[in-house]
Amino acid sequence: MAIRRLLRPFAVLAAMFAAVLAHAQTPPSAPRPAPAVQLRATPPATPAPREALLDRVVAVVNDEAITQFEVAEQRRSVLMQMREAKVSPPSPDVLDRQVLERLITERALLQFAKETGVRVDDTAVERTVQRIAQENKLSPDEFRKVLERENIPYAKYREDIRREITLQRLREREVESRVAASDAEVDQFLATSAAREGGDVEYLLSHILVSVPEQSSPEQVAARQQRAVTALQQVKTGGDFAQVAASFSDAQDALTGGNLGWRSAARLPTVFVEVVRGLDKGGVSNVLRSPAGFHIVRLVDVRDRNTPTIVDQTRVRHILIRVSETVADADARVRIDRVKDRLDSGAKFEDIARVNSEDGSAAKGGELGWVNPGDTVPEFEQAMNRLALGETSGPVRTQFGWHLIRVEERRQQDVTKDRQREQARTAIRQRKADEQFQEFVRQTRDRAYVEYKADDR
Repeated sequence: MAIRRLLRPFAVLAAMFAAVLAHAQTPPSAPRPAPAVQLRATPPATPAPREALLDRVVAVVNDEAITQFEVAEQRRSVLMQMREAKVSPPSPDVLDRQVLERLITERALLQFAKETGVRVDDTAVERTVQRIAQENKLSPDEFRKVLERENIPYAKYREDIRREITLQRLREREVESRVAASDAEVDQFLATSAAREGGDVEYLLSHILVSVPEQSSPEQVAARQQRAVTALQQVKTGGDFAQVAASFSDAQDALTGGNLGWRSAARLPTVFVEVVRGLDKGGVSNVLRSPAGFHIVRLVDVRDRNTPTIVDQTRVRHILIRVSETVADADARVRIDRVKDRLDSGAKFEDIARVNSEDGSAAKGGELGWVNPGDTVPEFEQAMNRLALGETSGPVRTQFGWHLIRVEERRQQDVTKDRQREQARTAIRQRKADEQFQEFVRQTRDRAYVEYKADDR
């Protein structure tokens, strides 16, 4: 079983920040004192209670403290993830700085989310936990036992889930909901040389980011550049890239080896595109400069997506009764059961959908059109696929509420051109979102007042 999947069910911080090359900024050289997180300090001659040592405040973010206990817990989780990813950890002082800066950035984002009304209720948390258990083919009791074996209290795990969902919703609200790709942008993308030469090619990349905070002096910029040069020298003299990333990179994915995952050319930062195309597999770039700082990129692999795509499509209708803060799950279930009774009594699906469905398809009699695999959430798709032509499902629960689903037709369709346009649109939106979220994270981190507490023991 994949332990990391259980420990970090969404890995929102790692995934979101890796996608945007976000960075946990290092503190300016003055006037703040450097953090002193001595997680492996030699015990004092007079034994002290373990709690007293671990609960020491190591940093304050605005008006909230980060304790050494929190750093130690995060450090333990990070080390477990690194072991699973087969990445050797950096030296203890570098790891401590990375962990503390990650916590500071996360805390600043969570504070902003709270101040601006992002809330995640217990129902959403519990539903997510249950889904994670199901994806790992575990019953709720088995899932709890796995957590116990990893020494993870269930209550703490639920709060970790709550934070992950909060951060995802924050990104969706602040960035993704405001990003669009017009038809003209899609047409231009498909017509450009970037699309012809790289639109159907994906690159598996790793990177190192040495961040440069805003308003840095020329001396500070030069020092950060030299740090990047030193990292590159270590890589080019045979150092393991993942190990060097863990030691030098300021990106949130540093502790997992700087893995960026598969990216199309459209999803690459502009500064990366031409460089990556010129690399062979396993090749490493020179030091690159962007507004975020200095980068080093490694091309791990390349793959071609330029193949015909034939999919099984389903023309489907549905009726949705939403669950919300004002409509309880039980009340919505009662309503959907009544609707189902009317359908069973001979009412036309389209007529009932127009009156009862609580989404944009109501005006069209619940018509969703031709649906491709993956277009709907898994619970909806699984129920839809089990239906015969003309059959109506029983109540189906998804994250949106309760559905009744009716299958009208099925067909096989070549969706290559549609897929290309949709992939282009997704790539454009993702690139915009990545860039905007990177800037949002940087601004949120910069606005936060951070005080590092010196080790006074």
